Order: sequence, then C-alpha cells, then structure tokens
Amino acid sequence: MKNFKTIIILSVIAGCIWTFSHFNLGQYLSLEYLKEQQAGFAAFYEENTVLAIGAYSLVYIISTALSLPGAAWLTLLAGALFGLVTGTILVSFASTIGATLAFTISRLLLRDWVQNKFGSYLKSFNAGVEKDGGFYLFTLRLIPAFPFFVINLVMGLTPMKTFQFFWVSQIGMLAGTIVYVNAGTQLAQIESLKGILSPGLLLSFVLLGLFPLLTRKLLGFYKGRKVLSRFKKPKVIDYNMVVIGAGSGGLVTSYIGAATKGRVALIEKHKMGGDCLNTGCVPSKALIRSAKFMADTKKCQSLGFKNVQVEFKFADVMERVQRVIKTVEPHDSIERYSQLGVECMTGAAKILSPYEVQVNGRVLTTKNIIIATGARPAIPPIEGIEEADYLTSDSVWSIREKPEKLLVLGGGPIGSELAQAFCRLGCQVTLVQRGERLLPREDYEVAQMVLESFKKDGIDVLLNHTPKKFFKKDSQDYLECEHQGQRITIGFDKVLVALGRKANTTGFGLEELGIELTSRKTIQVDEYMRTNYPNIYACGDVAGPYQFTHIAAHQAWYCAVNSLISPFYGFKVDYRTVPWCTYTDPEVARSGLNELEAKEQGIPYEVTTYGIDDLDRAITDEAAYGIVKVLTEPGKDKIIGVTIAGLHAGDIIAEYVAAMKNGFGMKKILNTIHIYPTLAESNKYAAGNWKKNQITEKKLAWGERINRWRRVYV
Repeated sequence: MKNFKTIIILSVIAGCIWTFSHFNLGQYLSLEYLKEQQAGFAAFYEENTVLAIGAYSLVYIISTALSLPGAAWLTLLAGALFGLVTGTILVSFASTIGATLAFTISRLLLRDWVQNKFGSYLKSFNAGVEKDGGFYLFTLRLIPAFPFFVINLVMGLTPMKTFQFFWVSQIGMLAGTIVYVNAGTQLAQIESLKGILSPGLLLSFVLLGLFPLLTRKLLGFYKGRKVLSRFKKPKVIDYNMVVIGAGSGGLVTSYIGAATKGRVALIEKHKMGGDCLNTGCVPSKALIRSAKFMADTKKCQSLGFKNVQVEFKFADVMERVQRVIKTVEPHDSIERYSQLGVECMTGAAKILSPYEVQVNGRVLTTKNIIIATGARPAIPPIEGIEEADYLTSDSVWSIREKPEKLLVLGGGPIGSELAQAFCRLGCQVTLVQRGERLLPREDYEVAQMVLESFKKDGIDVLLNHTPKKFFKKDSQDYLECEHQGQRITIGFDKVLVALGRKANTTGFGLEELGIELTSRKTIQVDEYMRTNYPNIYACGDVAGPYQFTHIAAHQAWYCAVNSLISPFYGFKVDYRTVPWCTYTDPEVARSGLNELEAKEQGIPYEVTTYGIDDLDRAITDEAAYGIVKVLTEPGKDKIIGVTIAGLHAGDIIAEYVAAMKNGFGMKKILNTIHIYPTLAESNKYAAGNWKKNQITEKKLAWGERINRWRRVYV
C-alpha cells in the first residue's frame, strides 16, 4: 500500500514537472512577462476577483510544493495585483501551504530511506530538531540567503512535526513576504531582483536571522540569572572555582583552573586520588599483574622450562598492592597540587548556595562549583546480604588472608577482572552472573573468549543464576540462587559484590538546592557539563554516562574551561570516540560501536576481522589468541567501531581511537609502517583484510586481463 502511494505521488510530480517543462511555463513566471501583462492581470482581477485570488493561490501553492522556479516573481505579482495588505495575506498562506506540501512530499518519499541509511550520523541532528527545531527553522526563514525550497525538503527528512513546520514557517517567512510584496507594488520600476535585494537589505535580513540566536542566548542567560536570583550573591568572591572531590575529575579540573591562574579550592573528605588511586584502577591492575605472573609460571613448559616453583604469601601480594598505591600517591598528593597553586582542604563539603561551600566550619565564596564526588559500589537488596560480611571493590584491598572459597557476584568488568586475579592467586572462585553471558556489553564471540579463558583458569562460572538469599548453616555461609526454576546452593568463605557503582549525590547539599538527577540517579548535566544551575558543573562517575577514569578527566577539561569562560563561550563535550578496556586475560578493548550495538540501532556496517593467533609476535610470546574486529561503513574505509581481544588490547586500540577521532580510515592504517614484530601489527593486518574484502571477483578478472595484455604487448 505504501509503495502504491509512493508511485502515485511520484507520477503526479513527474507529470507536473513534465508539463511545466514541455509547455515552457517558466516563461510566464519571468519578470519581463509579468511587467508586460501587469495591466491585463489587473483588469482580470477587477472583473473576476474571487477567481483571480483562487487561481493565483493555486499556482503559487503548486509551484512552491514542486520547488519550481518563479516564486519570487509570483510574490512581486501579488503586490502589483492585490496591494500590500491583501497580497501579503495571500502569499503568506499560499507559500506556507506550498512549503508544507513540499515538506510532506519529502517526508513521504525520502525520510525513511535517509533515516535508515544515515540514522547513526543523524542522531545528534535529530535530537537537536526535536528539542529546538522550531527555533532553528524560524531563524532560517528570516534569512533569504537560504533557499526556502531547500529548507522545505531538508526539514521533511527530520522528526519535526508537520503542524510545527507550518506555523513556524508562516511566522518566519512573513518579514520577507512583506518586503517582496511591497516591492511588487512598484513592479513597473523593478528591473531585476537586485532592485529588491540590495546588499544593505540582505545584511538587514541576515541580522534579522541572527536575532533569534542572540535572543536564545539572552534567554538562556536570563533563565540562569533567574535560577540564581533566589540566592544573595556575596559582595566578595574568594575563588574562581571550588571543586568537591579529589578523584580524577576533581584533580584535572583543579589543575586546569590553577594553571590558568584562577584561584581554586579543592575539597576531599577522604583520600586524594579518589577511587582510581585507592580502590580502583591502580590497586586492581597491581593485583592483576601479580596474578599474571602466577599464570605464566603455570605455562612454563610452553616457554621452554620444565618446572617453576613459586612460593608466596597472599598477604605479601596484597601488601605489594598497597606499595604500588604509595608509589603512585605523590602524583595525586596535597603537596603536589599545592605546589601547582591549588588550595587543598581535607573535610566534608556542604553546598550552601550556588556561591557558597562550607568545609570545616568555614564558608568559601566562589564564582563556580564543580562536583566530582564519584561513585560507590552498588549493593543489591538480596535477603541476608548485610549479614554475609560482603566485600566490594572498595573494601577487598584490606584483606590479608586468602579466601579459600571466594564467591563473586557480577560478570561485568569489575567482577570479571577480580575473579580471574584471585583465582590465579589460589582462590577457588565461583562467579555468579544473573544474565545469560559474561561481559554482556561485548560481542558474543569476544565474551566467549573470556569465558573459555576463565574455565581454563578453573573459575566456576554460573550464568543465568539469580541470587535469592544469603544464609548461614553450621557456621558455613551460603548463597541460594534460582536457575531454570531450580534452587542452587553455593557455599563460600568470602563474597565479593561487583554489581556496578552508584553515584554519590547525597549528603552535601544537592537535595536542598534541587540539583536535578537523571533516571540513573546521576547528576543531570547538559552538553557543557552544567547542572540546572549555570555556575554549578559536574564531571566523572557522579555525572555519567560513562564511569571511567579517563572519561572523568575528559569531562573535567570541559568543566574547567567552560566555567572559566562562561558566559562568553562554551565547548560541548565530545563522546564520539570513547575507548575502554576490561583487563581480563585476554584483555577486551573497545571504541565506538560493536556488532551487538550496530544491530540494535539498525546501523549498516561491514565487519573485518583478524585473528591474533596468526601474528608472529603473539606466537613468540605464547599469546597467540584473540581477535581484532573492525566495523566500517559499507563500501567505505571509515571506522565506526573496533573491538580487540588479546594481550595488551588496551594499548593496541589507541591507533584506531586516533583514526576515528581524526577522520582517517583503514587505508591510512594499511599504509602506515608498523614495527616488526609487534602486537600493533595486528592493526595493519586487519586493515589488509579489509582491503582484500573490497576486491571483488570482477576487479580480479580485470586485473588478470590487464596483466595478460601487458605480458604480450608491452
């Protein structure tokens, strides 16, 4: 039925255009013809007023709907025939109706195709149209330099509502309509459009078009001032910014603020460095390194050794983790940041107003506030969990006695990393995952590689197991799970809860101020990292949408710079090429889309893979496992996503992140010299496989013919 309608519409349009061209109807929409026939038109109008108005309106609507040339001359004719008032009314409605028909035709014929093919690239554009489409359409309508027929067709491809398009166009085109109709009242004196659109008039239209943009800025400024007007602004401002939280986001924000000679206060209630230094990235990677050494000793025969004996105490390994923290600690210390010009304060912060932060009984006045309070482990409401003496990614570093039976709840990145590390250090590990597979955000075959590695290490992975309750029996701790309708009981000595992290948004004044939160209970920020208060910003885990140290640092730059230069300018945060890595063995690194997400979003793609088991360096390192998986646009070398599983995947992927960020594709990666033998060569070989996939049988046949001809005749 839809195809039938499309055929009908196309047939009607084609017929109208053929008629216009075949009978040379364009000659009747020229300035010369209109001037010659002006007296005749006027006489006809006097004798047949209603018919003239109806015929004129119909011609105008059809020509506008089909984007035919001549609308400008028809508008002049309206002024000559009907006068300024009547002509303006007729043209205003006829042009809007015709534009809406063009908008509708474009929507019916092309929108689905355009959105299906290019939807992934139009996400931000579509979101902008849904949010502010009317505003931008109004601005474009005020500037005649933008061809109106192009605006009609393009807007038809967007999510804009038809009625909104109609009334915004009606209002937006009114100023230009009045100018043209008024000029038409003097049709006999007009020699060309230059007589109407002088440089001065065009400049006036441009300024008129810019007016809504300036108005929006002013309205945004007014809205921000209105929110702040409820609070008394201090007469003296002590700081350019007060930063709450000394994790990655807070440290980077403070550093930039101080480096630009702003006066910055940094408040931390616990330890400098935040989660990353004290309970996250640094300690977990230190533990993983020790565990990796133990795993290497177990495969010593593959490296040419008959036997390797390793004696260790679990407590010594955990003490090494603390030693690594102490070694890195000076990088994030009060001493270092004080030398950089940041005023570091230890204590619990309390936001009293958008201008005031209290710490240790002292009230700091500030131009801007940056919230970087991070997140904490999420604890699920499982019956009996509080009596289970559970560990989290925050508290696990305090243990010194090895758990013989360790239960890990959660098969995401944190749970997977720690489960494998503790297993390699001699713990009997059982991992319980509610979902049907490990690392659910990754592609199936990649998650399966990690699962197979876990099984080789001896981890008991229980998928599709839903925790129901913890209980104790005969001095032994147990977890009861449901699996396929049956109850499964698991005994353990210690349980590690690794089921995600919850943003720290309570206890320091957000509730009292009414700072808005998202559905995920993170702080709601706009594209400039601002909250609903124009001088309060947030970054890192407390803001989301990603909970990575490097993203917190990335957001911190925008918080610092935007807060310092507001309200004169602002930079929108860029998430286009967010990379991350799960440090299991094999490592899993990713940037952009994977195949799972591309399918969910209906984005067309081509897949190129390279098996790292074929790479010389991987073979020499006894690490011949893993995959490089690249998603590109169909028929093009533009990269839309990469997943790498293998040794040092988190390092190898950097080349692809640079490619996506800077707009170069597989061809340039293929043409780049890579050192032999390195793991990074896998990127070049993946690019080579992409190139091979682009060579069709037809191209090969032509190549064979050309080479045969050259052997004979050249």
